[in-house]
Amino acid sequence: MSEPSTEAVRRDQAGWIFVHIEGEPYDRGEQHGQLLADEIRNAIRTARYLAKWDTGEEFDTFVNAATSQFASKLDTEFADEIQGIADGAKLPFAEVLAWNGYMDLLQSWWPTHAAQQQPQLGAKLWRGRRGHHCSAFIATGNATRDGRIVMAHNSWDRYAAGDAFNVVFDIVPERGNRILMQGLPGCISSLTDFWVTAAGLMITETTISNFAGYNAAGAPEFYRSRRASQYANSIQEWCDMFSLANNGGYANSWLLGDTKTGEIARYELGLHYSGFETTKDGFYSGYNTATDLKIRNQECTGEGEDYTDVRKNGARRLRFMQLEEMHRGRIDVELAKQMIADHHDVYLDRNDNPCSRTICGHLELDDARFGGTDHGPFNPWGANDGKVVDSEMAREMAFTARWGHPCGRPFDAQAFMKRHPQWNWLNGYMRDRPSWPWTRFDVLR
Repeated sequence: MSEPSTEAVRRDQAGWIFVHIEGEPYDRGEQHGQLLADEIRNAIRTARYLAKWDTGEEFDTFVNAATSQFASKLDTEFADEIQGIADGAKLPFAEVLAWNGYMDLLQSWWPTHAAQQQPQLGAKLWRGRRGHHCSAFIATGNATRDGRIVMAHNSWDRYAAGDAFNVVFDIVPERGNRILMQGLPGCISSLTDFWVTAAGLMITETTISNFAGYNAAGAPEFYRSRRASQYANSIQEWCDMFSLANNGGYANSWLLGDTKTGEIARYELGLHYSGFETTKDGFYSGYNTATDLKIRNQECTGEGEDYTDVRKNGARRLRFMQLEEMHRGRIDVELAKQMIADHHDVYLDRNDNPCSRTICGHLELDDARFGGTDHGPFNPWGANDGKVVDSEMAREMAFTARWGHPCGRPFDAQAFMKRHPQWNWLNGYMRDRPSWPWTRFDVLR
């Protein structure tokens, strides 16, 4: 194994790790693996623990599934990049492949597989697939201050899992478009899904909760999203590429923008159905419930009420509606930072009540007395970060991000577990989140 390339760069800043990699697939993968070796090993260590806790299965079950399902589906470029990551971090290829496919495997394959193996138990959703996974919006035209596109997102997950979300990748491939994205150590795709590309595309998503479809013969989501983001030059091209060989894994409501046209879109892809809408004047939001009626009613389990139930995801849908109306024609980067950090609880009509119902999610503060959390009381789960970009920044290949809650509220893991010792099983797998500032990230010049 060679020494890290002189073209590769790592900078630690405001809780984030900025990584620049470039070149041929194996080379950029090896750079990635070398620069983030410790973080990759720690992320996989946590994934091993959480996978067994959630399923009762050893991680090797998912490594074997990744090898049988994914290895033959990848083209040479991205297989070589993963091999480079594995070699750079001194880990087996199959283990890194499974880590890349963690969302496909745990959220989508495992519930289907387990139900087939034990049909008497019925389909049992993996706990990570329930309710709350990210808040986002994208706006353009008459919805924004100067007509440019504005996009914002925060990543909801267990804080133990979210500890790995603090990487910003600047990827310069030999072929295709340069990418600036939030990502995870060891993964070739964003997975948290906040991207800007040299083609002028702005890309984010929120998970469709309780989605139940999966086709093991298809290609994994992490591969399809990276391929589309690297090679697509328009929103329609991105959707067409992403849907090729769709396996239904990690189903999302995608929000996309094109700086060249001012167009934005919401694209939802299930296994059998999809929904697409687009505008040059308007606002789309994401809140973990499908808007497409066929996906919501025919491919999700118990999902219909979430759209209107303001104890559940419907609370964030309603709050985004309110914010759009309040701020129509004034949305810019600074206002977007406030919107993605919003703590207004529409169910109790309280202006500052961070909980499971707020855009900036804080399940660790929610006693769940009103139900609707899907995760029980005081769960260390919620918004792990905040990211905002407008079309001018995207053209410059830049975005601004805040590590930790987008509102800036710190999280002390040990103090939390002392107050709520029922979560001590996460001791050693969940880190503190001090309050960091919003920080701009640009590609390496």
